[in-house]
Amino acid sequence: MKVPFAALLAGLVGLWSSTSAWAEPAQGSFVASKRCEAFQSIRKQTNPDGLEVRPGQRFEVVEVNKREYDWLRVRMPGSATPLRWVSAECGTVEGLSFNTGQAPRPETGGDVCSTPDQHDGYVLAATWQPGFCEHANYKGSKPECEGLASGELNIAHLTLHGLWPNRESCGKSYGHCTGPALDLSRQTLAYVRPWMPNFQYGTSFGRYQWDKHGVCQTQMDDDAYFRRAADLVRQLDQSLAGRYIVANLGGAISKDAFYRKVEEDFGSREARNNFLLICSGKYLQEVRVSLPRELKPADSLVGVVDGQFAARRSRDRNECSADRILIEAGGI
Repeated sequence: MKVPFAALLAGLVGLWSSTSAWAEPAQGSFVASKRCEAFQSIRKQTNPDGLEVRPGQRFEVVEVNKREYDWLRVRMPGSATPLRWVSAECGTVEGLSFNTGQAPRPETGGDVCSTPDQHDGYVLAATWQPGFCEHANYKGSKPECEGLASGELNIAHLTLHGLWPNRESCGKSYGHCTGPALDLSRQTLAYVRPWMPNFQYGTSFGRYQWDKHGVCQTQMDDDAYFRRAADLVRQLDQSLAGRYIVANLGGAISKDAFYRKVEEDFGSREARNNFLLICSGKYLQEVRVSLPRELKPADSLVGVVDGQFAARRSRDRNECSADRILIEAGGI
């Protein structure tokens, strides 16, 4: 059964008029009173497995499209893509509350671009370390690059540059918020070290990332933040697109083929909008991934993004321009 057109139109208008690219996290229960489709995407009305809610069924609410909601996102166990959008007209909501972690409205006169928790998403920046070290001007400040050059290190996977809270209206200026100093546990250092090779030599780069980016969110302390960042890089490295890069170590990839791998992995052409390839000349230097504000626990990057695709790809003057991108090899 299709959701009534009027309800669908109201939901779309609500999404288009929203000031944020993402919905608002919420908690509560949704009890279906009629049979309705459960969509992966409201705008596209995607429902590849024909999933429905039926009268009497109860579901956990995880977010709404806006405070004055007309669409709710519920968790439907048993599906490969369990988070689905359902029209509010299809049932009733019990005990709805909004997560305290949602971005508060800044005080009048405050600088929103340096105020914690004003982000509307994250950017995961993953470095292709051999390409960075061989072709970027790092001015001798990267001991991990010296380790690659000497053969002390052998890196053949994507590594962590940073996990950056991002506010679209601030561009690249969101950062340097006030927050606690970095104080990572030994366990966290050991956990992150394989994915952030600078940690083999100290924590100066990690401290820089925390002071510039990490303190601009308060949902995770420094240990949780770096562990989650390492997990996300590992998931990117293990994705179809990540494995495509690693499989061509010392050779080249096709930019178009990379994005086709992204589409295949995420099951949507829109997923390519969340990815950006950064080059130094013709060599891959970095992969950036746009992620939603709520970093849901998931076994893969597909689950973390959870169908929340950007309307357009972000821009950067160092975006790889040619289709053929060289994948530098480094280490022994």
